[in-house]
Amino acid sequence: MIIENYPVLTNEELDVAINNAVNQVRSCLKDYTYMFKYPNSVNNFYPLMDNTEWTNGFWTGEIWLAYELTKDEAFKEAGLKHVDSFYDRIINNIMCEHHDLGFLYSPSCVAAYKLLNDEKAKEAAIKAADKLITRFQPKGGFIQAWGPLNAKDNYRLIIDCLLNLPLLYWASEVTNDNKYRDIALTHIKTALNVVIRPDYSTYHTYFFDMDTGKPSHGVSHQGNRAESAWARGQAWGVYGLAISYSYTKNPEYLELFRHVTKYFLDHLPTDLVPYWDFDFTDGSTEPKDSSASAICACGMLEMAKYVEENEAKELIANASRLIKALVDNCSVSDPAISNGQILHGTYCRSTPTNGCRQHGVDECTSWGDYYYFEALMRLKNFNWNMYW
Repeated sequence: MIIENYPVLTNEELDVAINNAVNQVRSCLKDYTYMFKYPNSVNNFYPLMDNTEWTNGFWTGEIWLAYELTKDEAFKEAGLKHVDSFYDRIINNIMCEHHDLGFLYSPSCVAAYKLLNDEKAKEAAIKAADKLITRFQPKGGFIQAWGPLNAKDNYRLIIDCLLNLPLLYWASEVTNDNKYRDIALTHIKTALNVVIRPDYSTYHTYFFDMDTGKPSHGVSHQGNRAESAWARGQAWGVYGLAISYSYTKNPEYLELFRHVTKYFLDHLPTDLVPYWDFDFTDGSTEPKDSSASAICACGMLEMAKYVEENEAKELIANASRLIKALVDNCSVSDPAISNGQILHGTYCRSTPTNGCRQHGVDECTSWGDYYYFEALMRLKNFNWNMYW
């Protein structure tokens, strides 16, 4: 594999990268303690926004990572102000009619509960889990991604939802109520049956027949075409399988993880920063998506906790290479250049077939920033207790 030709991150490089990441968060506290970051940067700087997007939890997650590393009270105070905002958001159902409640509440409120035993954060996250399971469709056995629950055009799941399931596993653990976990397990069984192709590439979106619940067809709303492998979607598959394995120890998830991860690594360009879709490789003028390799690295580092020593060493080394590539090619070390963590992400690249509105191309992305910082934390502390 081409990845083996790239060096791993040294301990010195890791420490510098962590210090830079903490400083980037610190430099943003003045503007983004009572406000949130837009999903993507614009000319490398994030606009301010209220807590209304599916991505707002990632910035809070960065704050908690910085607090966990430094124990600086300024980070703790900012994180708890965000908890107040997330509590208000779920209580008043502000832009919560979608499946991304795990993305919102795991790195913000579950994190606050794990780090501080904060009861308000726990309550907010449980209420978010309650909201998430209202999107479960018994016909088909999946959590519907977006849109009205009674509309045929919205009767679909997307691969991203694998990262919303941890909120449900966690909710069952803290409430001793298996209803959340049971829905998560039903969803992942359905999803894995349809989104993973025979070559272990993945679909972004899969539709079901609303009347019968039978699988209908796969498409991509963010990849290059219906049958291509959208890089970030493949990464959601890697990390989603790793997290579900961590909660269930289902050997099927481990075996699929190995294949889906190999597909990701086998299709990387020479600099290890994936293009936004694996249709493209070295020599292409298409944009990269740095967030995809950050997500993938986190999944590999999580799964390394549960496999035999030789496989674990390989996963850790390859994750380290992915992160070194981000440090070398994308990382921000000066707030004057950007108020994000890693450049060269892609939110949505429009094509004639995917139908998405083009935005956030060759920019920082809030999730890319978070997962990059999380991967640094994991490389520093192998037994880190994840927020998911």
